[in-house]
Amino acid sequence: MEVALVDFESLDDIDITMPTPSRRGRSSCSSMISNWKLLLSSEGTKESETIFSRLAKECCEDLFVDKRGLDDGDQKVIINIAGLRFETQLKTLDQFPETLLGDPSKRMDYFDPMRNEYFFDRNRPSFDGILYYYQSGGKIRRPANVPIDVFADEILFYELGSEAMEQFREDEGFIKDVEIPLPTNDMHRQFWLLFEYPESSNAARGVALVSVFVIVISIIIFCMETLPEFREEIDPIRPTVAQPFNQSSGSSSQAQPNAKPTTFSDPFFIIETACIVWFFFELCVRFLVCPSKREFFHNLMNIIDIVSIIPYFVTVVTELVTTPEENSGQNMSLAILRIIRLVRVFRIFKLSRHSKGLQILGQTLKASMRELGLLIFFLFIGVILFSSAIYFAEVDEPNTQFVSIPEGFWWAVVTMTTVGYGDMCPITMGGKMVGTLCAIAGVLTIALPVPVIVSNFNYFYHRETEAEDKLPLADAVEQAMKIETANKSGSNTSLNKANGIWQSDKGK
Repeated sequence: MEVALVDFESLDDIDITMPTPSRRGRSSCSSMISNWKLLLSSEGTKESETIFSRLAKECCEDLFVDKRGLDDGDQKVIINIAGLRFETQLKTLDQFPETLLGDPSKRMDYFDPMRNEYFFDRNRPSFDGILYYYQSGGKIRRPANVPIDVFADEILFYELGSEAMEQFREDEGFIKDVEIPLPTNDMHRQFWLLFEYPESSNAARGVALVSVFVIVISIIIFCMETLPEFREEIDPIRPTVAQPFNQSSGSSSQAQPNAKPTTFSDPFFIIETACIVWFFFELCVRFLVCPSKREFFHNLMNIIDIVSIIPYFVTVVTELVTTPEENSGQNMSLAILRIIRLVRVFRIFKLSRHSKGLQILGQTLKASMRELGLLIFFLFIGVILFSSAIYFAEVDEPNTQFVSIPEGFWWAVVTMTTVGYGDMCPITMGGKMVGTLCAIAGVLTIALPVPVIVSNFNYFYHRETEAEDKLPLADAVEQAMKIETANKSGSNTSLNKANGIWQSDKGK
């Protein structure tokens, strides 16, 4: 057997031109390099090293990437998702270098050199939305046939980042997680959660039940004390036309003022005092332990709590200062006291702190302020227009009730809202025609903005009711964002609420 020896010194004078290997023959280049390396290791000459470096450079450049194509970003990349192949350009993936597909070092772990492609054993329909994220420059869209939790897992796997996840959750109608500041003191934090967030613990739910019970009792007392059976003539705020229960008019007129009970001995006042004690205690505790005194007074619910207890203290001060002999300006003071005590009815809004339904209603009204403004504006125009028309239609009728345009405002409002009390009605034929047009215009005016308001209500209602069905996504988001939140939050203490899941994160 004869072995052919190669003279390496003569190779320098020979122009070695190697054909560019095809895509199918690239695996042979690596074997050629290995054989040359073994041969050169036995000889150890400098000329051999030069030849080897030249061959290795040419083969490696053709084996991995086309240098010119890499510079231009036009190189094609094949991605195999569980047997379904996708083809895109390298510059498309390079737009997001922090993601799995955009980082060459990360995606290289999934490269198959035999097939010259990247293989991922993942959900195939979901990759349409993942690839669209790169192609659209950062817009995330879930394919219609992919479940929400499955697509959320794919977003986490391909490391699209927190912005893509937040965009996805917002498009799917999830409630955006807000980071609520908590007091730094441990005891203050416990009391703040106890009185402010009923969902945080069972004890907080118990405190919320007590608060709701006291609110209901207070509202019942507010309504029942206006019954004729319980009204007393000596109460300066209540009417004096009613007679006490089981007493004749003669005995009531002859009764001595000394025998009449005072306000402080009234059973309703005693119960009201007990309710105010709880409200005042709850308000003081929340104020003392709140994380920000300034933000405390910017909260609408806290303002309602303060306003709801003011009438009680005004009544007490008035009773202590005013003497029975003082009659000057009594009518004016009684009117002021009635208005102040009417503010107690706002206490019913305290229930919105513990009622999801009232919160949904408040969110709907807040989101529909523009439509409500248009509704009031349209009604205002209709009232001016039809009250003027009814006045000139009835001006020649001596028995008409529309003696002026302002007198027709009430009739126009009642007619346009389709209430129709009948206390004012046109008499002439022209007036009846104006009334017909007013009723029709009122129906159209009210019907136009209502669908938008109903749509807003449906949005907030379904967003609350469907939150339980989307808990798997909330869990995935919490797990994915925990590390990033911990790194960015530092020493901040906050409370994260995600679709009914409460977690307290303390800074490390």
